[in-house]
Amino acid sequence: MSKISKRPAVVLPSVEEDKAITKAARNDPDAQPLTPAQLKAMVPMRALRGRPKSENRKLLVSVRYSPEVVAYFKSTGDGWQSKMDGVLRQYVARHSRRA
Repeated sequence: MSKISKRPAVVLPSVEEDKAITKAARNDPDAQPLTPAQLKAMVPMRALRGRPKSENRKLLVSVRYSPEVVAYFKSTGDGWQSKMDGVLRQYVARHSRRA
């Protein structure tokens, strides 16, 4: 048993109707066509999803720390991983000057 679609058929406008619609759209100040610069600046939605790309990208690594070190940094609250990164960066900066 087949199901018949209840959707109405799409009727395309004639050439004259299309020209009238286009003219009306161009005269509407709230519906102006996009400029070439605007079209060029458009990006697919999937490119806008997720976290913004950082200029100083970080590497994802697997590291083992002592439980007391992890517990201390976690106890400092949100951003504990960034704080840990900051401490390690300070260490690197101090010790790389000596070399």
